[in-house]
Amino acid sequence: MSIDFDNVIDRTNTSSLKWDRFASDVIPLWVADMDFKSAPEIIEALHERIDHGVFGYTMPDGELEQLVVERCRNLYHWDIEPEWIVWMPGLVSALNVCVRAYAGKREGVISPIPVYYPFLTAPKLANRELIGVEWIKSDGRWMLDLDGLEKKINSSTKLLMLCNPQNPNGRVFTRDELKALEQFCKKHNLIVCSDEVHCDLILDRHAEHIPYASISDYARDHSVTLMSPSKTFNLAGFGCAFTIIPDGKVRHQFNATRSGIVPSPDSTLIGYAATKAAYRHGEPWRQSLLDYLRGNHDYLMEQINSIPGLSMEPLQATYLAWIDVSELQLEDPHQFFEQAGVGLSPGKQFGDANYLRLNFGCSRSILEEAIGRIKTAIINR
Repeated sequence: MSIDFDNVIDRTNTSSLKWDRFASDVIPLWVADMDFKSAPEIIEALHERIDHGVFGYTMPDGELEQLVVERCRNLYHWDIEPEWIVWMPGLVSALNVCVRAYAGKREGVISPIPVYYPFLTAPKLANRELIGVEWIKSDGRWMLDLDGLEKKINSSTKLLMLCNPQNPNGRVFTRDELKALEQFCKKHNLIVCSDEVHCDLILDRHAEHIPYASISDYARDHSVTLMSPSKTFNLAGFGCAFTIIPDGKVRHQFNATRSGIVPSPDSTLIGYAATKAAYRHGEPWRQSLLDYLRGNHDYLMEQINSIPGLSMEPLQATYLAWIDVSELQLEDPHQFFEQAGVGLSPGKQFGDANYLRLNFGCSRSILEEAIGRIKTAIINR
């Protein structure tokens, strides 16, 4: 499929969170949405729905749910049932529901650190205890320190929140790693909330996304899986996501906790139309996107690792680079590069101030300009 991802689309004056965050002379490479047009089939389906002209309350139909079932089977070799699917307006709200549903006040919730920052704020907002499991380097690869975690938890620990593929270091868990996590959770009787929103964005051709819930009967019956088309197809503005909760009791706890607080799935009409088109017709576009992102990734890694004071490990997934800036010994790395004209996400937000996160889901020319500014800023500091 021939898609011109090099085409630069002007997003200024479009109420874009990404592009309105910084001054007009700053290139925004922070929040996780891409600067690419969505698949033509999605845009066409949205036009058809808009042309109908009536936008009342809605519901996810059987066809949409069957598309989710088929996608899980075809892409991840995971057989699910339509009744396991619970639709949500977003995955951050689902994270927060899980914290409240499966851990009581002052009980423990485990989260990787560093990680996408709502994992860190959700337990605190609900008056639950946040227990961090650290990422450590082993043979040049990021690994979760389960031995260290073993020393931190107790019988009041109830929930483990997983991010796979991991945001921000891009790790894709192997089956052996997931098995080790499953054994840990089985030993301590933990529910797992697995955020798998980046599962369709595997850059490493030797890596495979394996849903945590698919590895065993225990994992299936003690887990909540979070997914959405938002990152893959650049549909973040539609507020359409879903959880997959196989066990009836676990699903009831989730639904009882969200009831009356999180909006019911009857107001996501445009989101459902976009999701249906994405899952029915979007695969050729996704494959073209992956090819382009792999090119951006390789270019970025070569450039970053050639700049004194910066380093970056290869990503297995996502379009979010995790860049080590510790050697620069900057008081505020985020501010330093913003002043140089590049808006990045501060690593402190994710749990490690020695890093910055860079979104390379943009045209190559914008990425090249940003790298040029970064180089110049470091040379002239």
